[in-house]
Amino acid sequence: MYIPGITPQFCIHCSLSLLFFLIFFIADRQKGIGVCGWILVSLSFLLVLITFPISIWSCIKVVREYERAVVFRLGRILSKKAKGPGLILVLPCTDTFIKVDLRTVTCKIPPQEILTRDAVTAQVDGVVHYRIHSAVSAVANVTDVHSATLLLAQTTLRNILGTQSLAQLLAGREEIAHSIQATLDSATEQWGVKVARVVAAEGERNASKALQKASMVLTESPAGLPLRYLQTLTAVAAQNNSTIVFPLPINMFGSLGKR
Repeated sequence: MYIPGITPQFCIHCSLSLLFFLIFFIADRQKGIGVCGWILVSLSFLLVLITFPISIWSCIKVVREYERAVVFRLGRILSKKAKGPGLILVLPCTDTFIKVDLRTVTCKIPPQEILTRDAVTAQVDGVVHYRIHSAVSAVANVTDVHSATLLLAQTTLRNILGTQSLAQLLAGREEIAHSIQATLDSATEQWGVKVARVVAAEGERNASKALQKASMVLTESPAGLPLRYLQTLTAVAAQNNSTIVFPLPINMFGSLGKR
């Protein structure tokens, strides 16, 4: 039926007006990317419809079972939740995505030179097992989650072992591992990382046994302890220190007083 005054151009104008009205309404209800953002998203969606079915091959992405995709729409995380596994739809020009691996990661902590509470030096290494449980937090809250977790594990290992004595390092390996794991969990929770296990490697035990044997050798050789003492002072002086403290035995002052 023909109605006077209604032309195809008028229908197109009304459709565009209705489209922009809906965009302004949605943008006002969902304060996110704004009005201009919704206009760009609508144009991107129209571009997909116009170039269909060629454009569909660049819009569909495959996410594996052990992966999750964090989708960014105009720089903002879409729906605050990772996508996948399976097929996901990504709009051209407005959407980007980052894949995050959720499998357990095993990394070796490099050997760390520590000083125990009873002033014994030891070289300790270890292994940490962790996995990402929140892909959005791992992408949005830290630059490189794997590097940050490894560096934090190194620092935590040095700090905690530095408060233990040599005997505690030998006898309380499991307790120390649980303490390190709890400290890492509290720090990595905001990164979306869950530490599964921390294992102190055999380097700690071997270093402790070597120190025990060295102490026995120094006890049997009276001249060995002063030589070790001078070697320690040389190592301390090599660190560009302005002051060096020389500890002296108490009995030396007693003999001087008698004289």
